[in-house]
Amino acid sequence: GSAALSEACPLHLAQPYPSWPPLSSLSNPSSSLTPPSCSSLTLESPRMSRFLSVLRSWLVMVAVIAAGNTIQSFRDHSFLSQKLYTGSPTLVNGLQARTFGIWTLLSSIIRCTCAVDIHNRTLYHITLWTFILAFGHFLSESFVYLTAPITIGVMAPLLVASVSILGMLVGFQHLEDSLEPTSIRVKKRI
Repeated sequence: GSAALSEACPLHLAQPYPSWPPLSSLSNPSSSLTPPSCSSLTLESPRMSRFLSVLRSWLVMVAVIAAGNTIQSFRDHSFLSQKLYTGSPTLVNGLQARTFGIWTLLSSIIRCTCAVDIHNRTLYHITLWTFILAFGHFLSESFVYLTAPITIGVMAPLLVASVSILGMLVGFQHLEDSLEPTSIRVKKRI
């Protein structure tokens, strides 16, 4: 039954191969019961919704922008004191800028990887958390520590993080719609 197919193919089918002839044809010695090769099996990939396609593009765009911010953080740390942490620019030094740059680079890599493999639920959750952490960081720097007053430099990452959080939360519904169990479809040989 399916044991022969499992040996011939890395895919394991829980039930006998669907195109095998009925048992009544066993009396005919000319009938062939050999299972097909793996090349005749195709896995149908999950259909991706338009929303997830847009979300993937958004994630790539945000990742590219974050990579640019990483480069700026390493080249000149005054970027952070002039654009983000204008409430306490003396607290920004090279070490803090490089740490910010590495954190931003890691977020960029996670977001880009999620865009490539958006159906990976663990990666999707981690990506969502990168936006939640960024949102929380900029809110706390603005309202708790008072190092980043609300300026255009702070509003931009807050806006990107909030839109991304909202988009990814909505994306959960589309992610579940496209994650119906994959079926194995058999190509018929002629």
